Amino acid sequence: MLSSNPMAALFGKSPFKPLHQHMRIVIECVEEVQPLFQALIDDDQEQLEERKNAIFVKEREADSMRNEVCDRLPRSRLLAVDRQDLLELLAMQDAIADAAQDIAGLLVERKMEVHAGMAEPLMRLVCRCIDTCRQAQAIIERLQELQETGFRGREASGVDDLVVELGNMESDTDVMGMALARALFSQEDNLKPVSVMFWYQLIQWVGNLADYAEKVGDRVRLLVAR
Repeated sequence: MLSSNPMAALFGKSPFKPLHQHMRIVIECVEEVQPLFQALIDDDQEQLEERKNAIFVKEREADSMRNEVCDRLPRSRLLAVDRQDLLELLAMQDAIADAAQDIAGLLVERKMEVHAGMAEPLMRLVCRCIDTCRQAQAIIERLQELQETGFRGREASGVDDLVVELGNMESDTDVMGMALARALFSQEDNLKPVSVMFWYQLIQWVGNLADYAEKVGDRVRLLVAR
């Protein structure tokens, strides 16, 4: 008899299917970050609260699925890759959603003012970090094909190229984040020290989206290498 449990059905096909599903939820969470910052720039408190709530809902959904995957990931049968490697990859995916939640929480809990000259570079950084997360998703979506080719050949080379590009994208976000921090510090004489501190923290958290996305790619590269 076929199982009526959707998670069981996913595992029956491939240990990677649940990771695909989890990453899609993570990306849905991250996609809310851009309109969140647009609401901040527009000083639209109602929209800011709405986007924050959407991020929190998706983050909880990602957490719930992560927990179910951890509970149901088979222990007794041979998997294509080591179970611990899959759990570590899942944790890196989940960290992306956690970073989005941290950002949303700070923007709602504390009144943040976007200072002159910061809006454009801030949105460029946010959008590039989201693109980096999408690149990580594209890599995760290739895991099934990697398994089918034994983690070798043209498919493995293609995934490696995606991981290299992911690293380049994350490097872009580092440069953009440092430029934004310099713009912030250039105005620090006109700002309250606590405001500078929170903005610096926020810039770091936005960069964490790309950092964790890169770590997802690094984990996949390790799977291929083994």
